Amino acid sequence: MIKLHKPLAFFDLETTGITVGADRIVEISILKLMPDGSKSVLTKRVNPEIPIPEGASKVHGIYDKDVANEPTFKQVAPEISAFIGNADLAGYNSNKFDIPMLVDEFLRVEITFDMKGRRMVDVQNIFHKMEQRTLAAAYKFYCQKEIENAHSAEADIMATYEVFVAQLERYPDLAKDVEGLHQFTAMTQNVDLAGRIVFNEKKEEVFNFGKHKGRSVAEVFEKEPSYYDWMLKGDFPAETKQVLTALRLRGLSSK
Repeated sequence: MIKLHKPLAFFDLETTGITVGADRIVEISILKLMPDGSKSVLTKRVNPEIPIPEGASKVHGIYDKDVANEPTFKQVAPEISAFIGNADLAGYNSNKFDIPMLVDEFLRVEITFDMKGRRMVDVQNIFHKMEQRTLAAAYKFYCQKEIENAHSAEADIMATYEVFVAQLERYPDLAKDVEGLHQFTAMTQNVDLAGRIVFNEKKEEVFNFGKHKGRSVAEVFEKEPSYYDWMLKGDFPAETKQVLTALRLRGLSSK
């Protein structure tokens, strides 16, 4: 079993869509694994304060009427933050979606959720590096079970946790500590959580999308200052904008 020096919080989100910065959480479930092996679960439905598209509702089964009387994220954010505490974070496709989405929601409601010092373990990345499949296939492959009530946050996160335990048992060479798994499941060297900016081989911050993909952020801001303004006004995650501003200020102070 995994060696923990502090809690590891597995979590899953159901949302209005897949665009970090524009979409909202409608359900969150967190399974918190403690160093002594004990587990606790917190599940919350959330009023996103925007309509849930029919396409999203057909995936997770949550409609506007189901969350009309639920608390908003601003109302539940303190409880969620306190439950997670100083835990490292884990999930399925969490590095690319769930973690950036959760952090963006905290920033939107002005709740501090510090990511410094937190390690991230993406169970999907373990699976993709080892077997190349989806969560349902991973659950069937590792646990010989079908997910009941798939695409409810709690069912998905319980399945993710069981897959994770089975992966640790199946692969003897897989790291059994969070730091090792953090390194193994990191697909890129992200500067921001959404991966819009990454480190290149020279450890320089470069854009990872669009017309400037692969170019140094400092170089782009030097030659095209309007690109910074365009990104700040654009539909990018709040955390990405924070990182951009820090890089911009660093560039200006070095002149």
